[in-house]
Amino acid sequence: MIADRKYRVLVVDDEASVLTTYRLILERHGYEVVACPTSREALDALAESNFDSVLCDYSLEEDHTGFEVILAARERDAAVPAALLTGYATKETAEEAASQNINIMFKPIDIEEFLNTTSRMVRRER
Repeated sequence: MIADRKYRVLVVDDEASVLTTYRLILERHGYEVVACPTSREALDALAESNFDSVLCDYSLEEDHTGFEVILAARERDAAVPAALLTGYATKETAEEAASQNINIMFKPIDIEEFLNTTSRMVRRER
């Protein structure tokens, strides 16, 4: 268990096997995970509740991006920590993420980095 309470994490990825892997890893480490395969489902989840962290694939269905999901999360809670998960990122994408205080993790994701980054994000003073 990572704390006296479970941290709630929203994970978004349009690759089912990747999404399942992220969910299982986080759940095994004591997180409460809401896993969404589309930006639409993620936006619906965000409309219903707050999260301690958002982990979102950069490239989603129908030309949607992780930035859209993170922006929606921050409309509900401006301080929510977030990370983009991507197999590729342009210099512009990296600069935009940095300017918005969004972490970037590159696929294939290193599990230790994934867990350390997630833990650091949810524990950050808000």
